[in-house]
Amino acid sequence: MDNVNLNEEGYLTDFSQWSKEVAEKIAAENEISLTDKHWEVVDFLQKKHNNEEALSIRGIKKSGVINIKEFYDLFPGGPLKISTKIAGIPKPKSCI
Repeated sequence: MDNVNLNEEGYLTDFSQWSKEVAEKIAAENEISLTDKHWEVVDFLQKKHNNEEALSIRGIKKSGVINIKEFYDLFPGGPLKISTKIAGIPKPKSCI
């Protein structure tokens, strides 16, 4: 991705560089094709981050946006890590 600064784990270092196109490229690198439900989760994560609310799997479960099984289905292989990368926000402290 040209002109986008990522850290060593693949997270954006500057949210102002985030766009839907950047999100789609990060998703593609993780073999994910974004659907309306993915975008709904991305929007939820960005709002939580902007409100400085901690992100966790438990918080996702209680969000009403998505159930845990669907969250794992949409973002396989580490749903919170991958979804926050796509959302352009820092890795949650709850992620190892």
